[in-house]
Amino acid sequence: MRAVTPLPKKPPVGDRQDKGEDVQAMFASIAPTYDLLNRTLSLGVDRLWRREAVALALAHDPQSLLDVATGTADFAIELKRAAPHAEVIGSDFVPAMLEIGREKVRAKGLEIQLQQGDALNLPYPDNHFDAVTCSFGFRNFADYARGFAEMWRVLKPGGRVVILEFPPPKKDLFGQLFRFYFQQVLPRIGGLVSGNKAAYTYLPESTLAFPEPERLAGLMRATGFRTRYKLLTFGIAAIHVGDKR
Repeated sequence: MRAVTPLPKKPPVGDRQDKGEDVQAMFASIAPTYDLLNRTLSLGVDRLWRREAVALALAHDPQSLLDVATGTADFAIELKRAAPHAEVIGSDFVPAMLEIGREKVRAKGLEIQLQQGDALNLPYPDNHFDAVTCSFGFRNFADYARGFAEMWRVLKPGGRVVILEFPPPKKDLFGQLFRFYFQQVLPRIGGLVSGNKAAYTYLPESTLAFPEPERLAGLMRATGFRTRYKLLTFGIAAIHVGDKR
């Protein structure tokens, strides 16, 4: 097993608050076109990634699940469809995204609770959920270590966390092509459709600044999780699984 890299120093509280407020405002502005752009810009591959992550989250037949940074509830909906008997709660701190999620949930006739909450200060008791998931939202956290600590806190012993996220593109040929797409093509398309180019400039910037997969696994192990990860589609996405011992 590779050695765990020491945790980074936490940024000042003010910096975390500023990032959180900026991210909240940005996602509120693109909420109406968020789902359409996800499907278009990923060529639909994000659905396959979500299904694989859902299968890992449900491997131990959890009865209560929390989807953190649920956005418009795509992942929460996938969880509920695959495990209709389970309680599924989606949490996010952007009301505009949650409202779109609630409309989707109502239209599909599903019973999913969508609640406003801060991922760095989850409004749930200790040892409460069998599984916690986060799909393409973890990189927006202002403090990764704090985010993992909160997931650990609300998980029951033996519970599982599943993180689906974009790692920084590799430095091979495919990674260079994807980096070009991410930095040059995506912001233009996203800006045209949503009217907010800055939001789709943030996406590649946040991905390039995100920890490499092994580094993220190290942060999870430092929290206490027994961890493994898998790269998807030539490393475009990655699934990290952490079990609470």
